[in-house]
Amino acid sequence: MPSIEGGGVEKNLFIISNYLASKLKGVTLITTSRKFNNFFRKIRIINPKSNFWDNFNRRTKYIVCLIILMKLIFRNKNYVVFAFQANLYCTIICKLFGIKIIIRSNSSPSGWSKGIVKQLMYKYLLKLTDNIIVNSFDFQKEFKKKFSVKSICIYNPLNKTEVILKSKKYLNFPFFKNKDHQLNIINVARFTNQKDHLTLLKAVNLIKNKINFKLLIVGRGANKPKMLNFINENRLQKKVKVINFQNNPYKYIAKSNLFILTSTFEGLPNVLLEAMALKKFIISSNCPTGPREILMNGKGGELFKVGNHKALSQKIMSFYHHKKKYQKKIDLSFKSLHRFDYHLNLQKYLNIVKKFNARI
Repeated sequence: MPSIEGGGVEKNLFIISNYLASKLKGVTLITTSRKFNNFFRKIRIINPKSNFWDNFNRRTKYIVCLIILMKLIFRNKNYVVFAFQANLYCTIICKLFGIKIIIRSNSSPSGWSKGIVKQLMYKYLLKLTDNIIVNSFDFQKEFKKKFSVKSICIYNPLNKTEVILKSKKYLNFPFFKNKDHQLNIINVARFTNQKDHLTLLKAVNLIKNKINFKLLIVGRGANKPKMLNFINENRLQKKVKVINFQNNPYKYIAKSNLFILTSTFEGLPNVLLEAMALKKFIISSNCPTGPREILMNGKGGELFKVGNHKALSQKIMSFYHHKKKYQKKIDLSFKSLHRFDYHLNLQKYLNIVKKFNARI
């Protein structure tokens, strides 16, 4: 995992790798990132001895980690590589050295395989892998349709108990007032084009004078200046607050009524599962892939067309005026969380790794 940035993919990395390390011997992590070392247990971490690479882009970090990988497997071929990033580059190197490779694809191909050339390249190289893991069944169908390759679907493991426990940590946050008199809306996501925060901001701008609400946006990323400009230009400063990435976003989610996701594509967004665990109502874009599957085609929340801020604003208004009507959807979504059972899904990862002649 060359670049660990603290998002949903990284969260799965921490959970899955720590579980594997608790069951297997000789688990090694290759990354350029150092600031998350304390998140790993019983794992040998190979990374640079300084934070020098933190300021470089992902592509550069990929190259650094691929060089480390080549040195490692050149000395000892008794490894199985589990790639969370730079999947195709890893696949090429592993096949050149005769090493088994498992890749975990984290987000829908519709976001990263546009164009005939890319599709043909992925179609060929993905067939060289020994196992492909995806995190939703819609995702699995996309892989089959686009690349004619089989994949294994394993849902993201949700530690519901931990989420609920962390949500109860003390938080003094006057911005979110009493939930009965004010609609408290929250979005937790990286500030990137994929997460499409402008659709969210456009939606609340349409209803800023119609209902009593506050919107909290939590995250970090390159699009922050663009978001702040929109907020300032439309005089939303009193209605919308943007704060940096939080190690514990759950205590903020706990103080909200409504969670909104506006992504243009996903895989299986952890943050929706976490919002469901905290019994929050969810409105999400019907993007590929994940939200529709998580929300059971709208039975456990509301879906809107990607980028349609007008439809989103109408759904926010409807929830504001008819909260009690939506309680059944909240209850149903909470009950459906058994699909993402922590131990069940982690055991599936272990079963796949055990099939290979790894260092166990």
